Amino acid sequence: MLSDPVLQIRNLSVEFSARKRTIRALRNIDLDIPRGGTVGVVGESGCGKSTLILSIMRLLAPNSKIVSGDIVFEDRSLFELTEREMQSVRGNEISMIFQDPLTSLNPVISVGQQLIDVQYRDSVAKKVKQQRAIDALSQVGIPDAEARLSSFPHQFSGGMRQRIAIAMTMIEEPILLIADEPTTALDATLEVQIIRELKELQKQSRCSILFVSHHLGVVADLCDYVVVMYAGEIVEQGPVRDLFYNVRHPYAQKLLECDPARIVRSAEKKFPTIPGDLPDLGNLPGGCIFSNRCHSAFDKCETHSPRRTEVSTGHSVSCHLY
Repeated sequence: MLSDPVLQIRNLSVEFSARKRTIRALRNIDLDIPRGGTVGVVGESGCGKSTLILSIMRLLAPNSKIVSGDIVFEDRSLFELTEREMQSVRGNEISMIFQDPLTSLNPVISVGQQLIDVQYRDSVAKKVKQQRAIDALSQVGIPDAEARLSSFPHQFSGGMRQRIAIAMTMIEEPILLIADEPTTALDATLEVQIIRELKELQKQSRCSILFVSHHLGVVADLCDYVVVMYAGEIVEQGPVRDLFYNVRHPYAQKLLECDPARIVRSAEKKFPTIPGDLPDLGNLPGGCIFSNRCHSAFDKCETHSPRRTEVSTGHSVSCHLY
């Protein structure tokens, strides 16, 4: 575990009820986010990344159930807060950047008014809030920020909309910023720019970041610590250098092999894949959840779930090989 965590997740398990079935979306999640640090969460679609961040924000669907565990933020259990108390945490202390800014920006309200509206908790004059909005837009690289306050989201490019979304989350100077795949819909050039903006903003505000992404190259560039999730469990986690240069879990190894940056051009021009499918979370197999897709599986993997083993300082893996 990391020292001086701003957020601690302990033994978190989440289930969903759907069509008389119980979907075990998260199981026994343990995770720390250090103060001023950046933690990256990677994994295939369906591995539980979104459920994890929605659990932190306490925005899970009505058919969900927290089976066990706790999430402690700044020495407060988020699960023990009232809804009113949690509303004061969202946006003010914990902010979130969504994957598609068009879903988080109101299309019929000007950008300037939206940046003013998110400051509703602050009892200061509107002129002060407007100046903060101008400063926030300038900080994320929006040219002629004052003139663009009256513009609407559709009048900006995709990259600029994402910058506006970042400005909106940072204007209240949160302690923790959750970024849910904020660069997925952007081209490579804009992706680099957005990551650069996030790094610069973190340097200025010293906030902690939980960064969810499919792009391992971005995670390697931005994050200090990496968590690999598979089918609702954490299978490996550790410092970014350890995980990229001394990866242990077979699933994490396969993920790295599928990273486009590591693919060597070949005559066949075939992209590597991970054979097999994710297990049914409503009918989980016994033993290791990755055993049916693992190239290193042996008999014990079919019957016994692996325990988490620390292979080096801060680097742990859940695999019978270790």
